[in-house]
Amino acid sequence: MIDLAEKVLKGDVRAIARAISWIENNRPEKENLIDALFPHCGNAQVWGITGPPGAGKSTLLDKIIEIERRKQKKVAVIAVDPSSPFSGGAILGDRLRMQSHATDEGVFIRSMASRGHLGGVAQATSDAIKVLDAAGFDLIAIETIGVGQTEIEVVGLSDIVLLVLVPGLGDEIQAMKAGVMEIGDIFIVNKKDRDGALKLRAEIEYVLGIQFADYPEKMKPIVMTAASMNEGIEELLTVTDDYFLKISMNRSLQDKRKTRLKSEIRQIFTQKVSAHVKQKYDFENRLDEWVDAVYKKKKRPYSLINEKINLFLRECNWL
Repeated sequence: MIDLAEKVLKGDVRAIARAISWIENNRPEKENLIDALFPHCGNAQVWGITGPPGAGKSTLLDKIIEIERRKQKKVAVIAVDPSSPFSGGAILGDRLRMQSHATDEGVFIRSMASRGHLGGVAQATSDAIKVLDAAGFDLIAIETIGVGQTEIEVVGLSDIVLLVLVPGLGDEIQAMKAGVMEIGDIFIVNKKDRDGALKLRAEIEYVLGIQFADYPEKMKPIVMTAASMNEGIEELLTVTDDYFLKISMNRSLQDKRKTRLKSEIRQIFTQKVSAHVKQKYDFENRLDEWVDAVYKKKKRPYSLINEKINLFLRECNWL
């Protein structure tokens, strides 16, 4: 494990890939690995790139990588894909639109299966970010599945969320009202050459205008791009750099990262306690019996669980 951690810190691509596989497969060694890497984390910018399917997220990201590499920045991409119901693996595989960077040692692209996890991101994504951060990547981009409201989880993993929208998908303003608008830090109208692009921008401005009516200084930026034509990408990166500097200066970035860590520690604690209880109480073997009792109306669900918990606590001498 120590050997793997040292290789990750040196930026060894095969070691990075192996470390992320450990995380995805939930191997016991992953905990010591993450703890060894953690002191070296906190230097990368983490972007969430989200939006509806067909918005052009992968093409946009491909152009971003191209420009960032010209600046000698190392870029990593975690592309969270839907899971195969049979193998549990990512269906789409590494994004084809980004394969022009496949031989570039300064670019690391990894598809991760969502494994049915709601929120548009994989459960393992948080630890994978730590691996890439410790490995020395300057920018880590999380490209999510693109499933609408369930994308909201990406905000908890990212320093900045880029919300990519595109004209012509229909009922744009209704989709915006669904809650996804609230997670964006920078709004991108992609495929600006299409009819309806200016109308979509006006609709975004309208929704944001209502949202920030009392705090106009917090108004979020909107950028028009045409990724396939390589237009607006430089402007987008300038706006993003300015936004990152702004949130760094007013300490909202630090607050966001601390909130992220708080959520992560809570999740680790809950998972550990849950696993310990399941093992000690032989939960899975007793579950069928409980289900049968509730199904036959011999027991009521809340009464049953309260009874079993109290029994468990007495058995453990916690009551």
